[in-house]
Amino acid sequence: MSNPKLIRVLMGFLAVFALLALMLAIYFLPPVHERLAWRVASLRSQMFYFFNPPGEVLFSPAQQEEMGVIATGTITASMPQETLTLEALLTPTASVSSTPTVTLTPTITPTAIPDAFSLSGVLHEYQKMNNCGPVTLSMALSYWGWVGDQDVTRPWLRPHQDDRNTMPEEMVAAVKAHTDLEALVRSGGDTNLIKQFIAAGFPVIVERDMGDVRPDENWTGHFGVVTGYDDAQGRLILQDSYIMADYPLSYAEHNQYWRAFNHVYVVIYPPDRTHEVLSILGPQADENNNYQHAADQAREAINELQGRDLFFAWFNLGTSLVNLGDYIGAAQAYDHAYDVVYPTIPSAARPWRMTWYQTGPYEAYYFTERYQDVINLATFTIVNTGVEEIEETWLWRGRARLALGDEPGAIEDFRTALKFHPGWDEALSELQHLGVHP
Repeated sequence: MSNPKLIRVLMGFLAVFALLALMLAIYFLPPVHERLAWRVASLRSQMFYFFNPPGEVLFSPAQQEEMGVIATGTITASMPQETLTLEALLTPTASVSSTPTVTLTPTITPTAIPDAFSLSGVLHEYQKMNNCGPVTLSMALSYWGWVGDQDVTRPWLRPHQDDRNTMPEEMVAAVKAHTDLEALVRSGGDTNLIKQFIAAGFPVIVERDMGDVRPDENWTGHFGVVTGYDDAQGRLILQDSYIMADYPLSYAEHNQYWRAFNHVYVVIYPPDRTHEVLSILGPQADENNNYQHAADQAREAINELQGRDLFFAWFNLGTSLVNLGDYIGAAQAYDHAYDVVYPTIPSAARPWRMTWYQTGPYEAYYFTERYQDVINLATFTIVNTGVEEIEETWLWRGRARLALGDEPGAIEDFRTALKFHPGWDEALSELQHLGVHP
């Protein structure tokens, strides 16, 4: 004989299970998932960071004492270093490559520009989850008549939906691969240069931190498209996918938030207007000249700043020296940033996501044979931030593991990089070099 009470209990469990299944099915409907997924991810991250505050953990380079040995080794034959003193590191140098990377035009005195100017034609979009890179690119492309939106540009830049970052260099490569337009990336920018581009009819993509919007939250990076300026009010106008269209930001604030990313900028332009872009850039049309300019800009900032901004200045110097091929100097700059300045920053303000967005420290340590520091920093980035979807981190850790003879570990890391960036050439080439199927 059946037990009515037991049947009621079972029916209750079935009803709850059916309700949960229905809710789960609704959650994964694209329109619903797009609106709720970021809230779920944000809640999950907040819980992780509450119990594991990433700002309270420090990365300390462990192989600094080996720099002197490395400097006298075989790798220095192809490097421009002369000394390992901090004073030398902070001394500007006028040397640049004798072989320009672009055809330079004669230096042109900047044309007088209006006190205020605004470009129209950029179609504003609000970003989907972690999609500020692709949506910023689609907004910038729309100015030039390109038809599409962030759903088109996302697969170009973020084939995996949880990929945390887009590099400016990836934007440039995507423009060249998927459109009839041209693009370039430079660093060491300033407000006057942005204004020159705007007045000439070129929107400018910039990467900055979000201190203006989320000052009390964990430090994070963000892209925007600058489309206007106003000297009387001392502000730029940005198309911001997180905040609003025509977002006003003061020159001073923008410069402060821009500093975290070495004042990097991307300009998109039609091929027949290349001459105009190079003329505005002047000597910085040449990449090596630009890298040197950015390094000198960072050196100047080091003498003026303190706290977190000083950390950014040292980090920027390291990044520019990596671009110049001065890996020992770059490693020294990153060492100083992480070992001397970073611990002085209040834990809640520490920019612990830096290596989500920039790979310079990995390159500097790798090319100075400090492979364990590469592994330590990469593992620190993955474990301390609770995020795995950073393909560049896995790639560099795999390279360092391989250099230390850990081929199985390297293969695992290269495959993980491909998991989070399917079809990525750099990870594929590493596996192919080892004769391993992805």
